Amino acid sequence: MAGDPRLPSSSPDDGLEARLASVRSSIADAARLAGRSPDELTLVVVTKYHPAALVRELAALGVTDVGENRHQEAQAKAAELADLGLTWHFVGQLQSKKARQARRYAHVVQSLDRESVVDAFAPTEAEPAPPVIDGFVQVNLTDDPGRGGVQPDAVEAMAERVLATGTIRLRGVMAVAPLDEEPRAAFARLRAISSRVVSLDPGATDISAGMSGDHAEAILEGATHLRIGTAITGNRPVAP
Repeated sequence: MAGDPRLPSSSPDDGLEARLASVRSSIADAARLAGRSPDELTLVVVTKYHPAALVRELAALGVTDVGENRHQEAQAKAAELADLGLTWHFVGQLQSKKARQARRYAHVVQSLDRESVVDAFAPTEAEPAPPVIDGFVQVNLTDDPGRGGVQPDAVEAMAERVLATGTIRLRGVMAVAPLDEEPRAAFARLRAISSRVVSLDPGATDISAGMSGDHAEAILEGATHLRIGTAITGNRPVAP
């Protein structure tokens, strides 16, 4: 029986392999320009609103790290695709009341930006020895306090709070380049902030920066993790 033509997501994406190859080539070119090895970089493919079937196709093409923005969607996909052994990165705004649920599937939370979220990962009487996850402090590189992330002058305090939990392995910092600023300049500021975090924890050297339109600039400024969605997955489906 033929598939429902209204559900194109159930069919393999013929362009997926080509788009992934193009992005990998772009990453390699930018790494060489920066005098770095592409092996230093972790590609996190963000699959927001895309079906689990597309993630399975990505895994077949060698993708190992997947990013999600929404807790319920991430939870469902991770459960459905548990056989693939993927590393799941939560990259969106996380509610503190959902944090303990998120660590059941997320190996990395890249959006630690509030004390309440960080504290939610700490041991409790009911769960005295929770699993340790990796975490990034999200930095707000804009002047808009409504944007996700902590202000640059509060990064050390947030990093210290992460380290105090004992259940989050601090990996480094994460940020999104402001729309009204040249990306490389923004990423240079993030790199300077990263060095301050490293002074608190020498192991927290990672920088998650760069998306579909600005990953080359991020690589030039030391990014170690690239969060790339539409350049690989194609346009997102309409939100469910």
